[in-house]
Amino acid sequence: MTLESYQHAKDCPFRNVLDQVGDKWSFLIFAVLEDGPKRFNEIERLVGDISHRVLTRKLRDLERDGYVARTVHPVSPPKVEYELTSLGRSLLDPIKQFLEWSLQAFPEVQRARQQFDQDATKTPVQQQ
Repeated sequence: MTLESYQHAKDCPFRNVLDQVGDKWSFLIFAVLEDGPKRFNEIERLVGDISHRVLTRKLRDLERDGYVARTVHPVSPPKVEYELTSLGRSLLDPIKQFLEWSLQAFPEVQRARQQFDQDATKTPVQQQ
């Protein structure tokens, strides 16, 4: 089965899953939750430059797809925690592999960017 075998992109499992977990915020949320349950403000602090609104949306999306579980503890004030489900935990190894690859490949990416930027600043006459 190939990606081309799906008539509509929304029907493609790869694209469907990648749409949800393939962004930087999801990767960072998975990394933060790897060690166990966390409260919203702790996740927000550990992720860093994510807005309150974006974090709320990402956690809801990840919960909807079964990667994250939200638990409300019956105390006053309410205590809400987020944690990875078994499905979410199953993504940790591929995420770690991607992280390792990105750390190894980054110097080459930087060199390529630098070369591209140098070439882009030359006029067409200079490139000949």
